[in-house]
Amino acid sequence: MEFIPVNEPLLNGNEKKYLCECIDTGWISSEGPFVKEFEQKMSETVHRNYGIAVSNGTAALEVAVQALGIDAGDEVIMPTFTIISCAMAVTKVGGIPVFVDSDPFTWNMKVDEIEKKITSRTKAILLVHLYGLPVEVDEILLLAKKYHLKVIEDAAEMHGQTHNGKPCGSFGDISIFSFYPNKHITTGEGGMVVTDDEELAERCRSLRNLCFRKDIRYIHDEISDNYRFTNLQAAVGLAQLERLDEFVERKRAMGRYYTERLCEIKGLRLPIEHTDYANNIYWVYGMVLESEIQVDNRIIQKLLAEKGIGTRTFFWCMHEQPVYRNMGLFKNEKYPNAEYLARKGFYIPSGLALTKEQMDKVILGIKDMIVQISNN
Repeated sequence: MEFIPVNEPLLNGNEKKYLCECIDTGWISSEGPFVKEFEQKMSETVHRNYGIAVSNGTAALEVAVQALGIDAGDEVIMPTFTIISCAMAVTKVGGIPVFVDSDPFTWNMKVDEIEKKITSRTKAILLVHLYGLPVEVDEILLLAKKYHLKVIEDAAEMHGQTHNGKPCGSFGDISIFSFYPNKHITTGEGGMVVTDDEELAERCRSLRNLCFRKDIRYIHDEISDNYRFTNLQAAVGLAQLERLDEFVERKRAMGRYYTERLCEIKGLRLPIEHTDYANNIYWVYGMVLESEIQVDNRIIQKLLAEKGIGTRTFFWCMHEQPVYRNMGLFKNEKYPNAEYLARKGFYIPSGLALTKEQMDKVILGIKDMIVQISNN
């Protein structure tokens, strides 16, 4: 039985050509010319002045948090429904994540709950665009200006997305991207920080590279990590970036195809096609089980796996993470919408290499699975 993975990237452009150039020239480390070219073209794509490529999206968040000077006791407002990298980047420097619940339909943070979370210790808002639709950015930027807060934009999943016509990755003080294999642009592993601030960019470059002193190498005035990004990765990323518009349209076509064929199934909440400020780019094709489907997403994973269909559950809420509960954090906090999404949400195969025949098999598998659940 053929197994359809939840994601398979499309690597049939100039990836091999550029990789061979790296090998032929010997430029495979972070010093290679593709790194600067990829940084420049990626930052230009999202209308930023500077791009700093790093080893992964988590590293990009950590560099961004440290570059903005977030420190012990500083509060950073963010969604609880997100990947742990967001909270971890803050807690690693001694900061305090302050969580916001989710909108049940866009799956993004509820912007109207942010202001009541702001205190004298609030240093920044970390906005995270999730699963294909961006957050309502304009309201967040107004709040940040009103309360003199920094804004970190996590656009890890938003390659090619816009908010009111402006590229995701262009908002706030600093933005980050991930290039993990399930992203529209992949480098295997990898990430990038983008900003318009020259001093902030230079700070990020230092944090990426162990904070070597400029005047004397191997002397360090502070501790950082090695977050460098290789020329090999940049070669792949550059080839992927050349096809970004094509990839976005391909993803949107896949999203429409799934929706047209799944919309009549009772008990499934499908992704919203558009909002007032953006059209969905279907980073992945997610769905949420309605309350009449009385099983959780992990049961769905098992049932679809038996049919040869890969799935992945949605993020688990930060306030429910055992690692933070064991530290005595967030114990009495409740965010009902986010908790529901975490237990009832999942996504199906939607990688760029997915074929129509595979999609049809996924659709049939989901229909059969709902019938199976309903008969039990």
